Amino acid sequence: MTTWTNDELTRIGQADELQLAVLRGDGTPRARLPIWVVRDGDALYVRSYRGSAGAWYRAAVKHGEGHIRAGGVDKDVTLAEVADVAVNDRVDAAYRAKYGCYGASYLGPMTAARDTTLELVPR
Repeated sequence: MTTWTNDELTRIGQADELQLAVLRGDGTPRARLPIWVVRDGDALYVRSYRGSAGAWYRAAVKHGEGHIRAGGVDKDVTLAEVADVAVNDRVDAAYRAKYGCYGASYLGPMTAARDTTLELVPR
């Protein structure tokens, strides 16, 4: 199994956002979208601002693969659903710490979208 290097974790984790292209069933990428990303330890997470209604999120759950760009890192990833309550609590805290300056109108939907937490696992 491939893991993130510390350099990749730092560079992606410090980026304001990443560009995510979710793969279609035929392996071709959808259009890249800017997505907020947070780091928790040796893992990286994203959530859907629009909750489970987000088109990119639905495609991510269905196909489970994508490609990211952030902080000079360009990587294929598996998008793994996260249901663990403790992980989601830490991801909430990471969103608040990193993006709290944007206010409740932006941060609120992200912390409310716990059921859309996806871990970015390098491939």
